[in-house]
Formats: sequence, C-alpha cells, structure tokens
Amino acid sequence: MREYLLTLCVTAAVTYLLTGPVRKFAIAAGAMPEIRARDVHREPTPRLGGIAMFFGLCAGLLVASHLTNLNQVFEKSNEPRALLSGAAVIWLIGVLDDKFEIDALIKLGAQMIAAGVMVMQGLTILWLPIPTVGTVALTQWQGTLLTVALVVITINAVNFVDGLDGLAAGMVCIAAAAFFMYAYRIWYSYGIEAAAPATLFAAILMGMCVGFLPHNMHPARIFMGDSGSMLIGLVLAAGAISITGQVDPDNLFGGSERSTVHGMVPIYIPLLMPLTIIAIPAADLILAIVRRTWRGQSPFAADRGHLHHRLLEVGHSHSRAVLIMYFWSALIAFGALAYSVNSASMWIVLGVVFLSAIGLLLLLLPRFTPRAPRWAESFVPPRYRRRKVLPEAEQAVATEDATDGVPAEGQEPEHRTPVAVGVSGVNGATAVGPRSRTAR
Repeated sequence: MREYLLTLCVTAAVTYLLTGPVRKFAIAAGAMPEIRARDVHREPTPRLGGIAMFFGLCAGLLVASHLTNLNQVFEKSNEPRALLSGAAVIWLIGVLDDKFEIDALIKLGAQMIAAGVMVMQGLTILWLPIPTVGTVALTQWQGTLLTVALVVITINAVNFVDGLDGLAAGMVCIAAAAFFMYAYRIWYSYGIEAAAPATLFAAILMGMCVGFLPHNMHPARIFMGDSGSMLIGLVLAAGAISITGQVDPDNLFGGSERSTVHGMVPIYIPLLMPLTIIAIPAADLILAIVRRTWRGQSPFAADRGHLHHRLLEVGHSHSRAVLIMYFWSALIAFGALAYSVNSASMWIVLGVVFLSAIGLLLLLLPRFTPRAPRWAESFVPPRYRRRKVLPEAEQAVATEDATDGVPAEGQEPEHRTPVAVGVSGVNGATAVGPRSRTAR
C-alpha cells in the first residue's frame, strides 16, 4: 500500500507543479478559444491542462517501475507499456484538438487507433464473467472489438461530462478511488497477481486528478481540454479492461477457496464495477446521442442539454451542481464496492436507498427556499436567513427609499429586460434558475 501511495503522491505532485507553467504556455500558444454558446464560464480560459496530466502519468509509471514490489508489474505484464503507448497517441490528438479544433470523426478514429495500440500490446479482454453462466472465453476478434468499444465509450463519456469547472476530474477521481479499493482487495486479499496492473492504473489516475483539481476548481484557471479528458478516460478504461478481461477466478482457485472468492466477490462484479464507475458519464453520453439524433442533429453536435447544464437550469449554482454530480458518482461507485464486499447485507441496500433519497432532496433544493433557525443564521449564507423585523422608524425610512424608484402617476414605468439563462457575468459564471434578476 505504501508504494501505491508514493506513486499517487508523485503523480499528483508532478501534475500540480507542471499545471502552472502549462497554463502560461497555453496562453502564449493561443490555446484560449472564444466563449461559445454552450459554455458556462465568462472569461476565455486556457486549455492544454492534459499536458501536465500526461507528464504526471509518465512520472507515476517511472517511479512505480523502480519500486521493489510494483516493479514486478512491469516484469510480469506488458500492460503498463500498453497503457503508456495508447495514452501517448490519445494525448497527442487531444493537444492538437485543443489548439486547432480537430473534426469529431478524426478524433473518433484516433481513439480507435489508441485502443488498437493497447490491444496489440496485450491489454485486451480475454474473457467475460457472465451471471449464471460463469467465465466465457472470447475469440481474438471478439476481444478486440469489445476492447475498442469500451475504450471509445469511456473516453467519450468522460469527455461529454467535462462541462463545469472541476467536474470531470472530480468524478473520475471518485471513480478511480472506488476502483482502486476494489482492485487492491482482489490483488492483496486473494493474491490474484493479474489485478496488480489495474490497481496501479487506478492509483496513478487518482494522482493525475488530485494534482489537477486545485487549478481547475471554480473559477478554473485552466481547463484540461480534450488532451486531459480523453487521457483520463483512456486510463479509466484501461483499468476496467485489465480487471475485467484479465482476472479469471475460475482458473486461479478451486474447491472451497474458489467458493469463498465467489461468495465475497461475486463473479459478475468484475463486469459490474467498471460499468458503475462510468454510470453517470455513460448515461449522459447515451442521452446526448438520443437527444441530438431525435432533433435531426449529428451525435457529435455540441449543445447545452447535458446533465450538468440541466442542474444549472433548475437553479443550482455552479459549485452546488458539481457537488451534486460528485455525490451521485460516489454513491454509485462506492455502493457497488460495498456490494462486492458483502452482497448479502441488507444494511448496504438500505444505506444506498437512504442516500439516494438525500440525493433526490438535493436535486429538488432550488424548488423551495429553506430558512435556517435563528440560532444558526450566522453559519449559513444570507439567502437562507430569515428577514429581520425593523423598528418602525427604520421601516418607514426603508419604505420611503423603496418608493423612490416607483414612477409617478401618468409616467411610463422603466423598462427592464430579464437576463437570459446562461448569460455570463451574473452570479459567477452563469445566471440560471428562477432567481428574479433584471438587467437595465
């Protein structure tokens, strides 16, 4: 565990320290596109944050290769080299896209090439754990097609959810944390060496996200761009492919020991866990494709209909929308993790149901205006405080001041234009929701 933590810290430190110089380089290189209609930030912000994340990945792999225990991952498996090769391809395409806006079909082809590079070096799905059936071996073509499909879906799912400051990096970090605990448990508790590469990938991915988040939280000073979102999507997919298609409990255990593994880690959990960690991004991806196709648009056409945009339209602030997405990502990922530890516990199910109810309450929060008790008013924002009753003299002065802007009889009232949803410059990045704001 200490070596994994060291790798995580080194990756985070390198990513964090390089993000500042990368920001200056992005500004000098002109990688600061104009604000588009679907954007929610109010000032041009440099991209190319993926450069720092890629070098953090390289530093993490380099450090891990020189550690005593993690060095065995590089000696017994070619998966770390396969990950680095695929990451280099997708990162290069992302950097070019952040600067020159590459066509969507070209990026899709590059994603397939990056997945193919990893497949050629051994990072592929060999078999699938199917519920009630067991482990099903795949042919070479089946494994290749499934691997490429999983990589492309994961990359685009993460890319689609990258719409608010700190959203993609935080959600992927939460997913990577749950995935690390799951993979580490299989590797350490049951001695399945095939799970070691996935554990290493998850630790490095956490370091990349943790190191970049301080620069990317609202208001963001730099965006990861496609060079970063596609990169962390590929690393996430690589871990899922490694743990799903490389670990085969049927061939490693037998008798009561095999039964113990299947009892504590159900055979379908290796298939379920990679899906849960991208559940929300994948749902956003599917909804976007259906929505755009229904309108007669290209599936790659950008719009403001993503889940995080809908949260802003409901009335959530930028930071609250991000935290709500964090909450649901953690609930799904760690709920699946808890279920893999003890699938027979009713307390886990009840806990997930209770937390889901809290999540629904948070989603509906803008629909009502809660007021804090008077003893807690000093600890909450002003919008949750009760209005104080003014003395009669002060109330008369306030009433007189309030009538100053009322037009006299027969005079035309001053025209006020409502601020449209998504207009920058109000309440941080956006002005959204039912708040009564007017502009002259």
